[in-house]
Amino acid sequence: MTNLKVGGVPEHFNYPWYLTLKNKEYTKNNINLRWQDYPGGTGQMCKALREGALDIAIVLTEGIIKDISNGNPSKIVQTFVKSPLIWGIHVGTKSKFKTIKDLEHATIAISRYGSGSHLMAIVNAHNQGWDVTKLQFKVIKNLEGGIEVLTNGEADYFMWEHFTTKPLVDNGTFRIINDCPTPWPCFVIAVRNEVLENNFDEVQKVLEIINAKTKNFKFIKDIDKILAKRYKQKLKDIKKWLKITTWNSSKPITKNLITRIQNKMITFNVIEKKKNSSDFVKNMYL
Repeated sequence: MTNLKVGGVPEHFNYPWYLTLKNKEYTKNNINLRWQDYPGGTGQMCKALREGALDIAIVLTEGIIKDISNGNPSKIVQTFVKSPLIWGIHVGTKSKFKTIKDLEHATIAISRYGSGSHLMAIVNAHNQGWDVTKLQFKVIKNLEGGIEVLTNGEADYFMWEHFTTKPLVDNGTFRIINDCPTPWPCFVIAVRNEVLENNFDEVQKVLEIINAKTKNFKFIKDIDKILAKRYKQKLKDIKKWLKITTWNSSKPITKNLITRIQNKMITFNVIEKKKNSSDFVKNMYL
């Protein structure tokens, strides 16, 4: 039995992993795959990959590209969700800020440096024509930390996935000012190089199993009701999310796409220089 550790955010995007684990689909193939939630998001998972505490991570595209370019010994093996991620720009319900323009000099809550909430704040600032070198950040680790600092005024706004945060908008904890979609496919699957060298076939089998599940995920009976209940969402919001979300069913991520994303990230001042795209990708479908 091969032991592998996989992790991702505890959000509806990753429910297909829960289903395959519940059905013991990996065990049937002699793989002991263990899931771990990472509420701190991509920055927390990049750290776990570097430390060897995690073998396979479902991470934000921009976060892992930045971290691999900074020496993370991992490779992207495929896109997981190929549609953009919709980042909501949130303020506390009593905040004086009403529009995006009001936020130019405001303090931004981020889970970690290098996380999606950090990098997308830079993307949003660039979109607005602000000086990204003057952005002010406060590290808050996770969504719970975001709630705390926006409520007590230690930070002014916080970017997190729109639908995950929607219940906090509905109950009056946050107010949403606008959305900022990623200019690239949002989630990819990254694997530590050591694991790819030692367990290539097993990783290939894991991908085969999860891709088979995501291919038909939207057609599972009452999946919208199941997700709404599990993630405490309104049914209409889950229906909307399912409509705009597209998983990847097996096609490898292309070096051309990595190049295009790197070019955008240089424009956004997220990375300093472009690297060879082959440094980021491992083709599992030779």
